Amino acid sequence: MKTRAFYFSMMISSLLLVSCNNDDNDPAPVNEEEVITTLTVVLTPQSGTAVTLRSQDLDGDGPNAPVVTVSGPLAENSSYSGAITVLNETESPAEDITLEVEEEDDEHQFFYGITGLNATTEYGNFDDDQNPLGTEFTLMTTDASSGSITFTLRHEPKKPNDGTLADAGGETDIAVSFDLTIE
Repeated sequence: MKTRAFYFSMMISSLLLVSCNNDDNDPAPVNEEEVITTLTVVLTPQSGTAVTLRSQDLDGDGPNAPVVTVSGPLAENSSYSGAITVLNETESPAEDITLEVEEEDDEHQFFYGITGLNATTEYGNFDDDQNPLGTEFTLMTTDASSGSITFTLRHEPKKPNDGTLADAGGETDIAVSFDLTIE
């Protein structure tokens, strides 16, 4: 009887050891999603006044809508150098998420969607494989018009892609539309 009890306790101990085995000694690092509260786009013309587009949503997914502002109209037949900044203003001082986006350039890409505006864009910066990143760009206007431009930051898009959100895949970190006028 003592022998059976010994074998039974050994069998239970073996099962416990096997079930408690930790095969995950080196778990993959978790890349937490960035908190983005503010997107600012500064459009600087070759001559004239810069136009600033800004969306600020300090409560994130909270009940308050983002505050979206545009400092003025764009000029006809002009070229603007664009620079995008993304911030996490839930921290003090605010964390500049743009730095992380640029450091992880192979895992990020900005897309620009233009509706109704007589304007086009060209990427101004690229990742190490020469795929678009888009924190810098050029915006070219032609005739007077009104419409919108949407800036979308994708995390882990397929690269290279055909320049569309549908082909890029990935997850949207932020997407903001701004109503603009070209005068």
